[in-house]
Amino acid sequence: MSKGSGQEKVSIDFRIILAIAVTLIFWASAFAGIRVGLKAYSPENLVLLRFLTASIVLLVYAIITRMPLPERKDLPAIFFLGFIGITVYHLALTFGELKVTAGSASLLIASAPIFTAILAMFILKEKINTWGWIGIIISFLGVSLVARGEGEGVRFEPAAFLILLAAVSTSFYFVLQKPYLKKYTPLKFVTYTIWCGTFFQIFFSRGLFQNIKNAPIEATLAIIYMGIFPAALAYITWTYVLSRIPASLAASYLYLSPVLAILIAWIWLGEMPFFLSLVGGALALIGVIIVNIWGR
Repeated sequence: MSKGSGQEKVSIDFRIILAIAVTLIFWASAFAGIRVGLKAYSPENLVLLRFLTASIVLLVYAIITRMPLPERKDLPAIFFLGFIGITVYHLALTFGELKVTAGSASLLIASAPIFTAILAMFILKEKINTWGWIGIIISFLGVSLVARGEGEGVRFEPAAFLILLAAVSTSFYFVLQKPYLKKYTPLKFVTYTIWCGTFFQIFFSRGLFQNIKNAPIEATLAIIYMGIFPAALAYITWTYVLSRIPASLAASYLYLSPVLAILIAWIWLGEMPFFLSLVGGALALIGVIIVNIWGR
């Protein structure tokens, strides 16, 4: 895979690998955290509390470091990206998971790297060779095996469109932010978009304080954890990755997230992985390796 016009060689150093690892581990842990949180919180209250936590953490850092506000001309784009990348993605995904089986949800959200690669081709002029597409397809097939192996099966119903909406919205978020990462650091850009995304979530705040009052402490702590680590920190490390390598290449690593999610659910929730899930996880890993070695 090449960058931009296809003439520049992409170099992935240790910092990028570390940022990818941190992102995937925290994002994978969020799936288990969401299950814990939904036992006591409504989907909209869970998402709002999560990103209120992230916004407060980033606000404290912004005040301490005297972080400047974005340029006025960039505000419409930043508000839009915060809306589609934070508000739409997380609300659609969380509401969708109430009706859609875990297998169906994981399969649908796994389409995000495919959408990202297609959008990056048209918007950012990124190029993927045949091996790159083969690797992406192998990884997608691996995730489909993971979905089938999780026991609930794969069946599609109207709520599945919410999961698909989440996949499309996050793909646009990944691709459209790339030009702004030449002007803003990943930390600044994530801070701005999370604040904007949280602003739109305020309209779904009804019942939040009652939820907090009645919820067991473990559910609230799980959401606060997701706000600090899978939200604030992981979005920063992921945006750093996007600022350094092509969006289509970065998105291919997301296929490792279901593999990590299974392992974390095994450790955190005691959910034993099925053999088919393990085979699918291995395929997903092989696909990512193909994209990275021969796909660019």
